[in-house]
Amino acid sequence: MKKLLLSILSITALNFAVSAQSCTPGANYADSTFGVWPDTIQNLPPGQVNSFYTTDINFKAPSNASDVDPSVPTGTINDFKVNNVIGLPPGFNYACNNANCFYLGGQNGCANVFGTPTQSGTYLIDIEITANVDIGFGVILPYSQTFSGYKIIIGTAGTIEQIIAPIIVSPNPSSNNITVEGISASMKATSISITNIEGRTVATKSLEGNANTSFDVSNLNAGIYFVNVYHASGVEKVKFVKE
Repeated sequence: MKKLLLSILSITALNFAVSAQSCTPGANYADSTFGVWPDTIQNLPPGQVNSFYTTDINFKAPSNASDVDPSVPTGTINDFKVNNVIGLPPGFNYACNNANCFYLGGQNGCANVFGTPTQSGTYLIDIEITANVDIGFGVILPYSQTFSGYKIIIGTAGTIEQIIAPIIVSPNPSSNNITVEGISASMKATSISITNIEGRTVATKSLEGNANTSFDVSNLNAGIYFVNVYHASGVEKVKFVKE
């Protein structure tokens, strides 16, 4: 799992009415160097409206920048910083175990994500980092990257268990048609929309029951789009790429 700089593991959702919890960087990595645990398919644990949520995120960077991204000049990662976690539910925050979320290359770290959600929905999470790479001869290059694909699903009591299974858009990327799968009857989904990266709706369709649904996307411009499934607990969003 050597495709991201951050590795995430040891994630547990608790319903305690407390503030940010202290975290201890984990050691049980599936890869001794770096990786991602769990991956974006398993994702972050779901939560419920008006119930306190807390989860520990553990991360680790490799020492060699080119291990992560071959386009980066071969060099040593002197240090890296988690600049922001974007897309958290309203009222959520995060706190790293190190001041300013600053770490040396190859160092383990962790952060506690916490808050009491007030609104159901699917929240897409982006993690922004900046690393300083030493390429030799006294030259230090800054390298920024955003890691996406993670999400937190917030549901209402009695319904969250029904929407944990992922909704899948395939093929992804696609140039002609996409199929939306994983919509269950218990979700009580009512409609689907497709929006572009600017939030403009480009297609809609009503839903009844739990049937798989297809869209013709051949007329859309190439780029990033979102499939939005509206159901009893909010909105489930899935990103796809139109080629």
